[in-house]
Amino acid sequence: MSDKRIQNLFAAVAYHYDFLNSLLSLRRDSAWRRETVKASGVDLRSKVLDVCTGTGELALAYADKIGAEGFVIASDFCFEMLVIGDEKVERKERGTGASFLAADTLILPFLDDTFDVVSVGFGIRNVSDLEMGIREMARVAAPGGRVVILEFTQPVNPLFRSLYYFYFTKILPFIGNLISRSQDDAYGYLPRSVMKFPNCEALKAVMEQCGLTDVRFYRKTFGIVSIHVGKKPDNRLT
Repeated sequence: MSDKRIQNLFAAVAYHYDFLNSLLSLRRDSAWRRETVKASGVDLRSKVLDVCTGTGELALAYADKIGAEGFVIASDFCFEMLVIGDEKVERKERGTGASFLAADTLILPFLDDTFDVVSVGFGIRNVSDLEMGIREMARVAAPGGRVVILEFTQPVNPLFRSLYYFYFTKILPFIGNLISRSQDDAYGYLPRSVMKFPNCEALKAVMEQCGLTDVRFYRKTFGIVSIHVGKKPDNRLT
């Protein structure tokens, strides 16, 4: 699917996006984001970039943990999603908030070696070139910083996988498209994109190919999502 079509697809469902994420994940999405923040190792002074941020839920989860000496920037190429994120900050729903910026993950408008953590939650599979996207995330990470990926994956238990796939490919698209009134089968795209995405071991290998080290992953909720964390080498220490 082209970048433009993906952009239009998410723009069309933007105002139902958060509600459906919570509903269709059975309210597990917030816990996944909290666990991602914890796995990233942020502290009060951390500088964080969250790419493909959507409506900013992961960025705001980081902001809840970061003090005035740090900051969070949230980027996405879908303007309609960013508007909703900005509205959350204006309402001061959460923490100190985040700064929202329109940007393509394949061409991030930041200098090399800038952020302590560069993260993405449920968005990297929508980037047209996975390796280029991860390399760009690694480029703007500081030496010794972390690249963190929260993403859907495929359960390894055969019995649970069969039950989950039925829900994921049949029930979820029906409910999601019905509530969002998507004309482009947005919630049919979700399971199709996950099925094509690398599994945990393969994604780990891609991250290593992109120059990240000590890559580890953690399966959550019976293996339907995973959190991958890789470090950018600090050549200053050699």
